[in-house]
Order: sequence, then structure tokens, then C-alpha cells
Amino acid sequence: MGLLEDKVAVITGAAGMIGRATTAAFHREGAVVVGLDVREQATDCEVFLTADLSDEAQVARAFAQIDDRFGRLDVLFSNAGVALPDDDNVLRTGIDVWQRTIAANLTSMFLVNKHGIPLMLRGGGGSLINTASLLGSMGSAVPGIAYTATKGAVLALTADVAVEFARKGLRANTISPGPVETPLFTTGLDEAGRQRRLVHVPTGRFTEAAEIAESVVFLASDRASHINGIDLKIDGGMSVAYVTPEE
Repeated sequence: MGLLEDKVAVITGAAGMIGRATTAAFHREGAVVVGLDVREQATDCEVFLTADLSDEAQVARAFAQIDDRFGRLDVLFSNAGVALPDDDNVLRTGIDVWQRTIAANLTSMFLVNKHGIPLMLRGGGGSLINTASLLGSMGSAVPGIAYTATKGAVLALTADVAVEFARKGLRANTISPGPVETPLFTTGLDEAGRQRRLVHVPTGRFTEAAEIAESVVFLASDRASHINGIDLKIDGGMSVAYVTPEE
């Protein structure tokens, strides 16, 4: 029997690399997967719904469809987000980039939590995993002020959820990946930029999408039954490193 046998799981950002890797891992462990994404793309999800997750009406409609189809929700992996190329430092980032990033990374997270949690509570709870980022809890001289701010807010949002609904059977945690080998992170990154980041990673490499997926499987499963309100850093030790190995 798999770790997620017969559980109904929702993955947002399902068309991306992490979403696809997590779908595969959830399937391996026996879950039924509903994918949500703004992009209309083929996935391996049993059900795939297209929605702008920053639009409350569309989010409400998507979860109503999930309710009609399954009548419950056991696992919610809120993973959708963007990192815009014009997201610069605090002096140079335009208000349009700021607002678009907040809509995609924070408003969408709020709305998915708002409309997904009631369905989970009706069934006695479940596991909620929100994707933050290592940058949500540490500074960086590499520009991306809007992204960083939204990911810090995701950490705070999830902490509140974890405390408020703990006695109703809901566990809420975040994952905070470091640099990941996905187009969201590596597109536009030249070799110099890559090495500037790799020097801070003790393992000497970026995280793979499949490694993110396996961490999410654990948090979603009953093996993590008393893990609530944590931020799981998946970064190869980057967050604790001062000087990394020479070889």
C-alpha cells in the first residue's frame, strides 16, 4: 500500500516541472491527483482544471468542481508561482511587476488556501503544503525583491493556518527550496550567474524537481502526522553554510 493510498490530492502549478514530478510521485503512492494551472497543458492528472488562481471566482469554481467530483480533499499542495525577469531590487522594480508577482505568488496562495481548507475540514482535515522559498527567510544581493517579499509572506500565512486549524485535523507546512533545476529558476541564468549561486551550496549542485516531490510526499503522508507549522528547507545545506567545501 502506498503512502497516499486512495487520498484525493490537489496540486496547483501542476503543469510545471515540480508539479509534474509531484504528480508522478503522488500516483506512485496511490493518490488521485487533481491538477490546477493557468496554462492549458496535458498532464498525467486524473482531473486537470484551468484557472487563474489570483481570481477568486475561478478558484471558487475549481474547488466546487472538485467537491462535486470527489466530495473531499485530503492533500493540498499549493505550488503555483512566478519569478518575473523584470523583478529587480527595491529601487528598480516597477509597480506593475510588484503587483503581478503578488497576485501570482501570494494572492493565489491565499485564495487556494481559503477555498481548499473548508473542503479538507469537512473530511476531518488533511495535509496542506504551501511552496515558499529559501529567499523568504534570508536576504540576497541578486535582485528579485517582489519574489522574495511574497515568499516571506507565504511563510507567515502558513504559520497562522497551522496554528488555527491544528485541532481540526489540518496540518499546514511550507517547503522552501533553494535553487532548483527548473526553467522558472534557470531560464536566463548564464554560467557566471549559475556559479555565483553554486558556490553557496555545500553539495555543489542545485536541487532536482524529483527531490522536491519526495519531500512533499512525506509531508502529505501520515508518516508526518505530528509535523505542523514547519518550514522544510530543501537546499543541499545552503541555508546553514558559511564556507563550502573546495571539492
